Amino acid sequence: MQTFQAVGILLIFLVSVGLMMTRKLPTILALPIMAVLIAVVAGMPLLHAEKDGATVMGTVLGDGSIRMASSIAALFFGGWFGKVLTKVGITKTIIRKAAELAGDRPLPIALTFFAICSVIFAASNGIGMIILVGTIVVPIMISAGVSPLAAGTVLLLSNGVGVTFSPGTLSVYIDVLGLDLATVTSYSWLCAVPLIVVGIFMIIRFTKKGGMTRRAWAMPEGQDAAGQKNVRSIALISPVIPVILIFLGIPIIPAIMIGIIITLILSTPRNIIHVVSSGFVEGIQDTAGAAALMIGIGMVLNAVTSTEVSAVLAPFIHAIIPGNAVTFVLIFGLLSFLAIYRGPLNVWGLGSGIVALLASAGMSPIAAMLALRLDSNVQAVCDPTNSQNVWVADFTKTDVNDYLKKTILPIMVSTILGLIVVSFIIF
Repeated sequence: MQTFQAVGILLIFLVSVGLMMTRKLPTILALPIMAVLIAVVAGMPLLHAEKDGATVMGTVLGDGSIRMASSIAALFFGGWFGKVLTKVGITKTIIRKAAELAGDRPLPIALTFFAICSVIFAASNGIGMIILVGTIVVPIMISAGVSPLAAGTVLLLSNGVGVTFSPGTLSVYIDVLGLDLATVTSYSWLCAVPLIVVGIFMIIRFTKKGGMTRRAWAMPEGQDAAGQKNVRSIALISPVIPVILIFLGIPIIPAIMIGIIITLILSTPRNIIHVVSSGFVEGIQDTAGAAALMIGIGMVLNAVTSTEVSAVLAPFIHAIIPGNAVTFVLIFGLLSFLAIYRGPLNVWGLGSGIVALLASAGMSPIAAMLALRLDSNVQAVCDPTNSQNVWVADFTKTDVNDYLKKTILPIMVSTILGLIVVSFIIF
């Protein structure tokens, strides 16, 4: 019986992936549906169970919807901080100064924006911040001679690096694997450095290949930043304050709130009340989609970690747990492409359930976290279903699949390199 149930659960995973890949069903709906179907196939009762037993309605839908509450809160506060940085002019001032520093040379300006945007996206990311930053830096790069595809790739690479350190990402692994903040943050550089190194090589290669041709750029109406004054230089340290505080062990939300207060003190905007209140509302609006995704992830986690589902899948999960460094690298490296299209190695999709099962079946939670975080680099940069990839492709007038084709192999290489390094620590 368990074999049939396991096959049924696998089919649910595969069908869900297929529907998301073909965009017939959005991830925001696919995850709750998948959570319910998996629980039902495993034999979990719908409404009534024995004392303290799990139910689909109570455990999966009810408790699951609030399982990621702390991550959702961190996401909202991160969005709030990003809006404050924008409203006081810090984000645009940093970008202007970076452009002045690099001049009009394609390679220096691309590398400079890679570094600067990575810092900005570590403080706050999401489609709203991508659009804000992208509408400024992409035209500057293209006007300096960087090809549209290379300019868009710089933006996506910097987002991938920034997301590695962002409070929202850290909180997801804390909730999914039950790790503490200090443990999650201590491994962040191990996950980011391979992407940074390979990203630099990609930018050098793409920039040289793109040539030195200057191109005019018509800024879309309403997106011209001209006329806004630069803030004082000391205020430009604001984006890194929460990141530093988190690495020092301060909890995520207090770190962000301290960052907002220091930002306001250093920038002294005219109407502080308006900046703070409107920034909070707009920050929630910008991160609402990701928050809804986290609700679905919580439901999947409660489904796959339930006694019923764990009993069905435990023998199969045990069979695929890497027992040594070689299998660890091969499994999570060669299959890292499964992180795209919300696949089984994507913590923002099916991977949230898989990694929880691996940890519950005996795999080191730290090993599971590092594997998924490195695989997430593939998703962050390459995935055509990402809202940022779709926007960047549209803004640069490039096919979104061109970004996938140009970046997938180098980013997989960066993931494999990272897995090799961390394997010496784990095994």
